[in-house]
Formats: sequence, C-alpha cells, structure tokens
Amino acid sequence: MDKEQRNNKYGNLATARVNGTARTITAPVSAVHHADNRPAARTGELQGQTSKWIVLVLAAAASFMTTLDGSIVNIGLPSIARTFHVGINGAIEWIIIGYLVVIAAVLLSFGRLADMIGRKPIFLTGLVVFILGSALSGLAPSLLFLILARLFQGIGGALIFSVNVAMITGTFPSNERGLALGLNAVVVSLGVAAGPTIGGIITQFLTWRWIFYVNVPICILVLLAAFYFYREQRPQRGQHERFDPIGAVVLAIGLAALTLGLSFGQEWGWLSAGTLAALGISIVMLSVGVYVEAHVEHPVLNLRLVSNRVFAFANISFMLCMMALFAPGFLLPFYFEDLRGFST
Repeated sequence: MDKEQRNNKYGNLATARVNGTARTITAPVSAVHHADNRPAARTGELQGQTSKWIVLVLAAAASFMTTLDGSIVNIGLPSIARTFHVGINGAIEWIIIGYLVVIAAVLLSFGRLADMIGRKPIFLTGLVVFILGSALSGLAPSLLFLILARLFQGIGGALIFSVNVAMITGTFPSNERGLALGLNAVVVSLGVAAGPTIGGIITQFLTWRWIFYVNVPICILVLLAAFYFYREQRPQRGQHERFDPIGAVVLAIGLAALTLGLSFGQEWGWLSAGTLAALGISIVMLSVGVYVEAHVEHPVLNLRLVSNRVFAFANISFMLCMMALFAPGFLLPFYFEDLRGFST
C-alpha cells in the first residue's frame, strides 16, 4: 500500500469518524429540543391535538366540584336535620365525615391503579360515580340512604382526586408546571371557600337537595369533554406489574379508622372506648401496612416518598391548610343558624 492509498484510507476513516461523531452529537441535541417542545410525547401524555389548557380546565373543574361538595353540604345540615327529624349531633355528621373518610381510605389505592391502567379510565370512572352519588344523595328518602349515597359519592371523589394533579403534571412542561398547579390550587381553595355561600343561596331559594343536584349537569359536561378531548398514551410498563390488594386493604382500614377517631374524638370523648378503639386500630393497621409495603415488589405506597423531607413537609403543610379551611365551614353554619337565628 503506497502513501497516497494510506492517506485516502485514513482520510476516509477520519471523515467517517467525524461524520459519525456529528451524527452522534446531533441526535441527542435534537431529541432534547424535541422533548422540551413536546413534553406530552416525552411523558406518554396526551398525543394528538389535545391542548394542555383543556386538560387543566377539566382537572380543575373536577377538583372544584369534588372539593365544593366537601363544604357546600355544611350549610345545609340544619335543613337536612329538620327534614329527617334528627338532631344536629350524631348520625347526621356522617353526611360529611363519611364522604371524607372514604376519600382518605381509598385514595392511595386508586392512585396506584391509575399508574397501572391509566389516568383517563380512572378519571372518567370517578366522574360517573360522582354523578350517580350526587343524584342519589339528592333523591335520598331517609338519612341512612343519604349517608350511603355520600359514601358512594366519596368513591367518585377519591377516583378524581387520585389523578387530577397527575394529569396536570404529565401535560405541562417543567417551566409551566408551577403555574398550572398554582391555578389548580386556586380553584381547589375557591371550592372550599365558596361552598358555604353557594350552599346557603341554594338552600335559601330552593331546597337542600339541590346542593347535590347542582353537581350533575356540570360533571356531565366535564365527563363528555374528558372523553372526547383527553388523549392519554400510557408509558410501557412491566408485564408482570401487579396490584397489592393486601396493602391496599390494610392501609384503607388504618386510614379510615384514623379519620374516624380524629373526627368523633371530641364527641365521643378522647378517652372513650370508641375513640381509643378507632385510634388503636389505626396504629396497628398502619404499622402492618408499612411492613407490608416495605416487603412487596409493587407497593401501593412507595415508602421512599415518605422519607423525602420536601414531600413530607409539603403534605403536612397541605393538611394544616385544609384543616384551617374545613373546620370553620363545618361548625359555623350550626352556630349562626341554630344559636344566632340567621337564615341560610
């Protein structure tokens, strides 16, 4: 091989190497640019023509209705008590507490199911259940029927709550995600704050039954819009990924018992048998739940999230915020209507 041939040979190799390097460098840059401009495709969310703002409106509207239903009923409790000829203490409190207990008990499990089967089916199912629960609550012929309907409605609320924030975070890019989540949080706060006012107007000019009926047409519109506009392409997961039924049941019992004990502790007495039993069951079941979740391959609750200080403190602050918003809304209607003589 003469010198010219050697030069041509190595020259071609160098050229190929340079071109190969260029291609190697160009591909990741293009991929990053593509990912930045199309975050939905990168995360497997919302292929096609669906707008991220439509998803935000759908998720926020569902959040508003489910949160509103936790506070709008408060103002109507005295009227409900008079309709069914019961006192303002005791069983009637289950109209509100039962709804919240169910949400607290099954929220984690529904979130895990959403990871497995997709957010859209969970969201649509939640809307259907919430609509049916609202209609049944408005038609309730007795207090027991109303309480059972509210428990059923709580299942729908939990299904919606388990995916609404995930729908937003999976749709918006990182530089817009804070704005989207902030807008959703504003809507949630409006739902809590506006509940007593809206409930008072409805109860004053219609009946307490319309507190539940008002959910039906709005949620039907959200359901239809989500069915047609929300396009979700779920990321591929392992074929052997399974749901953890034992952990789900144990955690649900523990969370339900904890919510009951804290909700009725003042009424039953903090040292009463009922309160101590509820809190004791919650401690045992939650401890068992932590053990189970630490030893299963596909847990309902990833315990590493709890050990994350940012995540933990964010949840604690949110809990305190909800306590400050919900507690006055539950107590003040009874005070102003029954003790001060104000109308709804």
